[in-house]
Amino acid sequence: MKYSIHYFVSGILLLSSFSSCDKSQQGIDPVKLPVNSVSHFMKYTIRAGKQYCDQTAFKPISCSELKFMVRFDSTAIYKTISPANQYDINKLYGFSDNNDEHHQFSARIGWRWSDGALHLFGYIYNNGVMSFEELGTISIGTEYACSIKVNAADYIFTLNNSSKKMPRASMTESAVGYQLYPYFGGDELAPHDINIWIKQS
Repeated sequence: MKYSIHYFVSGILLLSSFSSCDKSQQGIDPVKLPVNSVSHFMKYTIRAGKQYCDQTAFKPISCSELKFMVRFDSTAIYKTISPANQYDINKLYGFSDNNDEHHQFSARIGWRWSDGALHLFGYIYNNGVMSFEELGTISIGTEYACSIKVNAADYIFTLNNSSKKMPRASMTESAVGYQLYPYFGGDELAPHDINIWIKQS
């Protein structure tokens, strides 16, 4: 499969080692939450000076909808070295599509800290052309329901009860590719450790 060859040859993959956090302690800064719990949230960390998160692993995917819950903590607040890069979109979660690499065909939810708020986006590649649409702003420490649905020639991105359609050029009936995980950048590396909690439905 061409996408698996690309993914491994690139040398960016790590073995997966999962951890989770305790939902019952939401009043505590999530950075201090214990690793072991039964909440089924995975803690993904993008280390300072890196772009890929520590949970990145090759995982083939074939689905008509990817649903997950997400929560950010205060480490999502950052300032880039170049002011222009503050508007680069980081990647949260999604999949490659059309049985191809993600810079050709993919759908992800993206995120960035800019203008004093945490923004989420629909973020896609069709035939190597990237486009994005803002889905809304979210609060630090709050859980949000997200999904990416494949619907014929569209992707439907949902944040809680709000949805937006974006075009889909992939020829497969459902999304066929590999899982995509949290990633920082853009042009710059993570300025400090960034923690993100995700629970896939």
